[in-house]
Amino acid sequence: MSKNVSKVTAAGILVALGIIYGDIGTSPLYVFDEITHGKVITELLVVGSLSCIIWTLTLQTTIKYVILTLQADNRGEGGIFSLYTLVRRRRKWLVLPAMIGGAALLADGMITPPISVTSAIEGLRITPLFSNIQQSTIVYIVIGILAVLFFMQQFGTLSIGKLFGPIMLAWFSMLAVLGIMHIADDLSVFKALNPYEAFKFLKEYPGGFWLLGAVFLCTTGAEALYSDLGHCGRGNIRRSWIFVKSCLLITYVGQGAWLLQNQTGKIYEGKIFYAVMPDWFLIPGIIIATAAAIIASQALISGSFTLISEAIRLNLWPKMKINYPTEAKGQLFVPGINLLLFVGCVGITLYFQTSGAMGAAYGLAITLCMLATTILVANFMVLHRVKSYLIYIFLAVFLTIELAFLIANLDKFPHGGYVTLIVGGALFAIMYVWYRARKVKNRYVEFVRLEEYVPKLEELSNDTSVPKYATHLVYLTSANNPKEIEHKIIYSILSGKPKRADIFWFVHVDTMDDPYTCEYSVEHIIPNDIIRVEFRLGFRMAPRINLMFKKVVEDLVANREVNVTSRYESQQRNNVVGDFRFVVMEKFLSQDNELPFFERIIMKLYFWLKEISLSEEKGFGLEQNTVQVEKFPLIIAPVSKLKLKRIYTDEEE
Repeated sequence: MSKNVSKVTAAGILVALGIIYGDIGTSPLYVFDEITHGKVITELLVVGSLSCIIWTLTLQTTIKYVILTLQADNRGEGGIFSLYTLVRRRRKWLVLPAMIGGAALLADGMITPPISVTSAIEGLRITPLFSNIQQSTIVYIVIGILAVLFFMQQFGTLSIGKLFGPIMLAWFSMLAVLGIMHIADDLSVFKALNPYEAFKFLKEYPGGFWLLGAVFLCTTGAEALYSDLGHCGRGNIRRSWIFVKSCLLITYVGQGAWLLQNQTGKIYEGKIFYAVMPDWFLIPGIIIATAAAIIASQALISGSFTLISEAIRLNLWPKMKINYPTEAKGQLFVPGINLLLFVGCVGITLYFQTSGAMGAAYGLAITLCMLATTILVANFMVLHRVKSYLIYIFLAVFLTIELAFLIANLDKFPHGGYVTLIVGGALFAIMYVWYRARKVKNRYVEFVRLEEYVPKLEELSNDTSVPKYATHLVYLTSANNPKEIEHKIIYSILSGKPKRADIFWFVHVDTMDDPYTCEYSVEHIIPNDIIRVEFRLGFRMAPRINLMFKKVVEDLVANREVNVTSRYESQQRNNVVGDFRFVVMEKFLSQDNELPFFERIIMKLYFWLKEISLSEEKGFGLEQNTVQVEKFPLIIAPVSKLKLKRIYTDEEE
């Protein structure tokens, strides 16, 4: 992947158009509407806000993301969790901005499909045929489109995805043509190219600073540029962005010129995007806009699936069922997240009703994601020995810009921004609880030296007086050190009713920072008696342990490193392969714990999440008929002072 990250092809550029720019590409549907809503159209308002748009797209999207952040590729992959894996060994606390960014992307993502589709469908009101259409009807149409879109996710998007590129090419071409048609309406609009006009607007226009919250909507899709790096490659993204940015700027300039020519001194409450269209083109324009909005939504949904699968592999999210509808690399479907996004999108559509109300709430959470990316990129620069003064300039420029956007977006809090913050806060809480609880547990996991128990395991394997539990007994171990094993596993095998097996297998899964690593190593501790298998899987690889373990066994048999034939005499004569039994150790929180209040809350929430999430065996892709789940109490902080007094009866005295 990394070899092709900068390779540029015509097909690659077309794919980039189709899957990356949906969100940022559909922003002309509503950005100027949000800026001018309820305001008298003046040259200061139009030229000043247009200058803010131009320089936001230049500084925030082009320089920060396209030029700088795309350099931080992890074997050709991008996204906030890919970036986190590159820098997590530098500072432990960097997990916090990674979790904040991931939660913000998911939360604000719930509003992208509704606002894009609603903005497109609201254009029907301008057509003579649907001029009297009710807002409730528009809401039903939007929900219907969203329902079909989310329903189709389970079948994969490989075939549909091939159409995305040509449709988005038509969309951006349409944006450019519409802009060119109106640029000559008022040439004073070109003053917006001067950054001083943006400064003048923020300084002189009443409440101009707070309008940055509306300006920010022009760059909300910038994170997708980085998240989809692995799908398209850096070179294709950079080349296609030249075309996309040109089309966006032309259409924004055209909308501004149209406003100055036709609406100066008035309050315009219509849809500016459709107002600049010729009447005869309205219906085709609405159809193309709706298609672009659906593609924007699809890109967001697919990105959310990838984001959650990465979080699961990085132990930042509870295990969830993941399906693979097609053989395409990176194509996956997470039913639980699909349902969560659908419910969220429908809820937001019903709650806000109009694109204007959604725009008033949109963008608040995504600023937190951009701030998180800035912090992580700065740490990436430190690791790559970028000169200190350049890192400080980077932080000064982009923290200033993003903090200004964050403060301006706080004005949206009472208008619905609280919705995305509440959702984002809940998602962050899940990540934090899952991460923190694992840290608490790991403090008390007891490991023992495996070599001390090898003779006992060997003796048990040959003790025919003990009933055989399985021919091959496989334990999943979390011990990173191959010379160690959890005490609970040794206890499970040797204590009480011993579990005799011909061969004991210890399987460890190590999550690697390289996205698509898929390899294994084998250590024969005692040949044909005790074997350790270590899988090294990238954070984007699904842990299909059942399939992978079978492949390992097949390789070992082919190399004559192990004999998997049953050792029962009758079956051995007929070369029958012995049975494999996996044992999964599942913890529950013991009552015999004295935890601090905060950790007690964390652990209770953790085990509640564990109950409603995917089980360990399903999470590792194990077949249920071969798995034995053993529950054992997790005693983190045993009760140290138990006040228990013995009393004596009269007979005893």
